[in-house]
Amino acid sequence: MAIPISYNIRSLGVRWSSTLVAVIGIAGTVGVFVAMLALANGFKATLVHSGLPDNAIVLRGGATSEMMSGMGLDQVKVIEDEPGVARKNGQPVVSPEVVVIAAFPLKSTGTDANVQVRGVSPQIFDVRPNVHVSKGRSFEPGHNELIVGRNVATTYSGFDLGSTVRFGGGTWTVVGVFDAGGSAFDSELWCDSAILDQVYKRPQNSFQSLTVHLESVDAFNKFKDALTTDPRLTVQVMRERDYYEKQSRVMSTLITVLGGMVAVVMAVGAIFGALNTMYSAVSERGREIATMRALGFGAGAVVLSFMIEAICIAFIGGAVGCLAVLPINGLTTSTMNFQTFSHLAFAFQITPPLVIGGILFSIFMGVLGGAPPAIRAARSRIAVALREL
Repeated sequence: MAIPISYNIRSLGVRWSSTLVAVIGIAGTVGVFVAMLALANGFKATLVHSGLPDNAIVLRGGATSEMMSGMGLDQVKVIEDEPGVARKNGQPVVSPEVVVIAAFPLKSTGTDANVQVRGVSPQIFDVRPNVHVSKGRSFEPGHNELIVGRNVATTYSGFDLGSTVRFGGGTWTVVGVFDAGGSAFDSELWCDSAILDQVYKRPQNSFQSLTVHLESVDAFNKFKDALTTDPRLTVQVMRERDYYEKQSRVMSTLITVLGGMVAVVMAVGAIFGALNTMYSAVSERGREIATMRALGFGAGAVVLSFMIEAICIAFIGGAVGCLAVLPINGLTTSTMNFQTFSHLAFAFQITPPLVIGGILFSIFMGVLGGAPPAIRAARSRIAVALREL
């Protein structure tokens, strides 16, 4: 025979003060847990979103990132003629790119932070059609002109339209702001790759990567096979999305591990809070438990009853914790991308799976906190408790 759930709900109301303490402890733990996962999720989503499924990136063989790669114009010309490369007006849709790091002052603190400067080809908007100039215009080939990502424009000083910026020994004019749809490119500066080579006194027509727009998503394997079997080339080929997903792993894993450690420490405190609440309930309701046992309710029904109470407390705490952190969804922050050593702006991303995970985490804490008191209640001696009536 099961104990009515309404009995458990009334009990939570009667002991509202101790219940509230347990709810707050669990809510705080779940809130931190979900917030840290949302941080890692946002970082990863920003980088992965940078890659298009029908784009491929070509690096020097053995290179782990663009910063460690290099190739010459002769290799670029060979790759442009390989099968699978999309063409527009008879020309291959590719962008040989150069990447450097430059420091600029943050608006918030005035201190310098690294920004990734990307030298691209004039075809960049055909290679990445998800990017568009939202203010001003694009740079003109052969000129010291910059277009800046929308996050750069709002985060760093000195990037107003028409302003001049000095870095790399050259003077640049900001002619436009581009919107990359929330991807990592929103945290970059773009310019003509030939001019960037010239300003940084790099060898002419040297590049670090080649981004290729493919004929279709399915053309990737044909393109990759052609490059890896061509004796003139020593390169590695990846889907652009896979490349950026790989770049996100180190930081997203670090955030997840650190967040998990903090959540575990807080969870221990929350579990002890739930234990204290449930043990208090058991000690205060000894006579009630004995009476229910005398009326025919079995030990299993008593355990189930107390577990329901603990899970209800945990569920409420988990729901409150998830609701408390929902306002940070979409909030923009920034951190160092250890693959490029530049700052990357991204937004917290709270998804339904994260909320469900937070609720399940709270229920797990409730089970751990409720099981020992529930077992103690079921083992209470009926005769002793009834003598106290």
